[in-house]
Amino acid sequence: MVNVVIAKRNPFDRNHYQLFPKASLICSFACALAACTVPETEPEKVWRHAEEAAFAADISPDGRFAVVSSLMHGINVWQYGKAEPIYQWSHQGAGNNVVVSVHISADNQFVATSDREAFALWSMQRGEPVGFWRIDESSVRDIAVANEGKGILVGRSNGKVMYFEPMTGRRIEFLGHQEKVNSVDISPNGRFALSGGNDYVAYLWSTDTGQIIHTFTHPSRVTLVALDDQGRYVFTADSQQKSQIWNAQTGAPISNLQYIARQKIFTDAVFSKDGERLLTGAPSRRVYEWNVKTGEQINEWKVAPRANMSPPSAVVYGVGYIDENLIMTESSSGLAELWSRTND
Repeated sequence: MVNVVIAKRNPFDRNHYQLFPKASLICSFACALAACTVPETEPEKVWRHAEEAAFAADISPDGRFAVVSSLMHGINVWQYGKAEPIYQWSHQGAGNNVVVSVHISADNQFVATSDREAFALWSMQRGEPVGFWRIDESSVRDIAVANEGKGILVGRSNGKVMYFEPMTGRRIEFLGHQEKVNSVDISPNGRFALSGGNDYVAYLWSTDTGQIIHTFTHPSRVTLVALDDQGRYVFTADSQQKSQIWNAQTGAPISNLQYIARQKIFTDAVFSKDGERLLTGAPSRRVYEWNVKTGEQINEWKVAPRANMSPPSAVVYGVGYIDENLIMTESSSGLAELWSRTND
């Protein structure tokens, strides 16, 4: 179930070099889903974070930062409320940017990015790359990074999940999945990994030993997984009707999200700091807020569509809580939008 390898080259070498596997396009949830009509909603504020369509985005857990990848302008790091990006990064030199997976560590100190063939670690304090690693086997589907940049989790299309420590070169390959991995997440301390794939299973496992802690089964392929940063909950969602919140300590189910649609896919998910709510994004312009204990929907918003798209569409890449009353979204329209919450 686990393969441990010690990398022998200095991981802080900023030159591109061969290491192990390969970084793949994260699954594109670009298809629009049939759903009931939702009234247009008005954001409190709007910022343009990409001149053309965005490929990927992530919002920090506290809502202070957003990282957005777009075709012509590479990777831009934005601070909440600022009119200009604080950093502009290029993943692999000249040419069109193809970074399609982005993750900000829970402590806001590091960012992990990946394209089809490589992944990178960036320092938010210095605004500089820590390292680039090229993949030789399979392709990357999703990426996540722990606090202090201690560990990077890389989910791949061959069913393997790699945990890699840039500062020590230590590497573990989790071999529990039988088919391609679609989504990964990591605990802030880097000790626990969550992964879900086309084999209808999500696993919570130890990055120290590679051993499975909990197994979460679904009736169809698992498309999204998310860990609560406080260690209380796990969220897993499949390509059909099961979107489940679990107890991270016991593995027991807490609630199933309540909706009547025959199919509902989510693209991002984050738990509120108090643990009472779950915020999710979808490929259908929708943002939903849920009661963790009951699975009932509390709020719903609809982001702006991409320009000149017919029918109007946008994928919600990132969602986050600014505070108790405000949420932030990043979507393929290239817009960051600020929304007010209604009372629960």
